[in-house]
Amino acid sequence: MIFLVSRVADDVDLTTAERLVALWDHLGIATAHVATQIPADIAGLASEHGDRLMGIVLCTPTRLDATPFTTLADRILMVSGDSGPTVGATTRAVERLAGAERVVLAGYDAPGWADVAADRSDELAALMTGFLDRAGARAAMPGTLCTGTARQGVHGGITWRIDGTGPVLVLLPFFLAPSQWAPILPRLAARFTVVTLGGPHLGGVAALEDRARAPSYRAMFGTLIDTMAPSPDAAILDVGCGSGALDRLLAGRRGASHRITAVDTNPFLLREAEALAAAEGLDGRIRFVEGSAEALPFDDGTFTGAYSVTVLEECDADLALAEMMRVVRPGGRVGVIVRAIDMPQWWNLAVPDAIRRKIDTPPQSVGPRGVADASLYRRMRQAGLRDLVCFPTLVTLDRPAGPIWRYREDHVLSLLSSDETKAWSVLRDAAAGERLLFMAHPMHCAVGTRP
Repeated sequence: MIFLVSRVADDVDLTTAERLVALWDHLGIATAHVATQIPADIAGLASEHGDRLMGIVLCTPTRLDATPFTTLADRILMVSGDSGPTVGATTRAVERLAGAERVVLAGYDAPGWADVAADRSDELAALMTGFLDRAGARAAMPGTLCTGTARQGVHGGITWRIDGTGPVLVLLPFFLAPSQWAPILPRLAARFTVVTLGGPHLGGVAALEDRARAPSYRAMFGTLIDTMAPSPDAAILDVGCGSGALDRLLAGRRGASHRITAVDTNPFLLREAEALAAAEGLDGRIRFVEGSAEALPFDDGTFTGAYSVTVLEECDADLALAEMMRVVRPGGRVGVIVRAIDMPQWWNLAVPDAIRRKIDTPPQSVGPRGVADASLYRRMRQAGLRDLVCFPTLVTLDRPAGPIWRYREDHVLSLLSSDETKAWSVLRDAAAGERLLFMAHPMHCAVGTRP
């Protein structure tokens, strides 16, 4: 197998569209099918380079701004669950995208962390191949790769791997799905040349990394660690590490020699986290382990302290708290941060009341046994933690080109009518011109001590 590393300048200022176009050109792709859960990842490609896209599959998107896709509507298939946030996102989008197809997976809830390719493998593979075959038949130029193209590599900060033969289908990462596209990859590769993408600039990894760059987010995490007050050589556990961004921040704290273990149920995110830690020379400082917050793979009292950031929304929060208590030694501290869906978020725009009423409420995405409200504090006390320090916090985002901003604003835009979207754009552009464009959303944060 040939492995090729070729890069455009891996500049943080490159847009996602610029990175994808550079990759298309590098691989010799004139046109391709594309599939993603995060429409924002291909929004620039769709609006600026729509002639290079054939069929577009938006697979269980929880946030969807239809505007960049209006000229490509007849090339789009939206796959939705019949409950959860994908219902509203795709229902509103299909009203604006005349000619787009929408298919509902019966009996399926699809939150942002849904593993749809594993949960509904046969149905999803059939839907995608059928739709993309029809889209390819309509295309003037079938997408192909250059002869002799390597089978995997890195270009412009995007990793890629090629399987199969046939028209080109580019798969972008899901947000948090543990299996990503793997369960249906063999069936897709039997029909298409499948180019599977990854790296820190796409999908959930890009959002998690971007979030961790926000000064207020770093400050919140710093307050959590300062309140936990671990000794320099403490053994620390991160429950639900995602891309490992916070573990790298902790490892980089001045004078710290913490022994950091980071656990996550998602093997894809763990692989990306390991690669990012290695790139910063921290691979020896952080141990990444696959495991569930509800059944941590460690003995009782293994760690000096443990923390979890925006994870207990998605699992059995009470069980996860009990597990964190179990693996922390007596006298050790447990820190938890969750999103606050019980408090309003705030956009620094003087929008009309009709718009304000739609955008003040944060996305109400929480699992049936998760926690994303002030009950966190009571739950931590009931779990047995003592000496609780509770500090609800506002996190501010002010990088409108960043993935985490796009993820939150796409939710807002999906709620607005066409006229409201135009009004929003005018106000947004004016605030950006004054360098006063930002938003803030609340988090519940607490640290407690195991007796």
